[in-house]
Amino acid sequence: APNRAHYHAMGLTDEDLSRPLIGVSSTCNEATPCNIHLGELANHAKEGVRNAGCTPREFTTISVSDVISMGHEGMKASLVSREVIADSIELMMRAHQYDGIVGIAGCDKSNPGTLMAMARLNLPSIFVFGGAMMPGNWNGKKVTIQDVFEGVGTYEAGKLSLKQLISLDHVACRSPGSCAGMYTACTMGSIGEAIGMSLLGSASPPAESERKKQVCFDSGKAI
Repeated sequence: APNRAHYHAMGLTDEDLSRPLIGVSSTCNEATPCNIHLGELANHAKEGVRNAGCTPREFTTISVSDVISMGHEGMKASLVSREVIADSIELMMRAHQYDGIVGIAGCDKSNPGTLMAMARLNLPSIFVFGGAMMPGNWNGKKVTIQDVFEGVGTYEAGKLSLKQLISLDHVACRSPGSCAGMYTACTMGSIGEAIGMSLLGSASPPAESERKKQVCFDSGKAI
């Protein structure tokens, strides 16, 4: 009865509590572009869960940017964050005895961290990769974060001016989403499909596409 009382305090009805409770986990925060949009995607997953006759319960965990944390003491935090993400998702699921999970993540450590938690839990689980950002446009050509990294070296070599480098970093990452390249985030998104933890075809739609929203709805429904 005390357990139910707390659920009623959050607006759940007896009918809601008679259905399977599905955790909808995301690594949404304002620390990284690859995770900033995941709250919206979680809402679409929750709609899918409800459509299938289950009750979604959303929660979030941390995520560290593997770009913004580099070049200073923050470099020590990146790999450790993967373990914290895995532990925190496992803790939330075990603490509240949810019946299954849709886990949405989008960065180098949040993707494997979410998958690791799912493997430990051994519950019905579907992983959703938050998707890559679209390339930017600089001097008439498509550019990504890789061009910015290379631009730093080009500047150091005296072949690019500081003004040009700054203009490049203003446009290379134009929207939410993971780094637009086969780095860890996109690779782990593909691996989610390959190992059977994600719906087929779910990794490739870009972060802000209508297809990605549909993937989240379908994943919520499929769980």
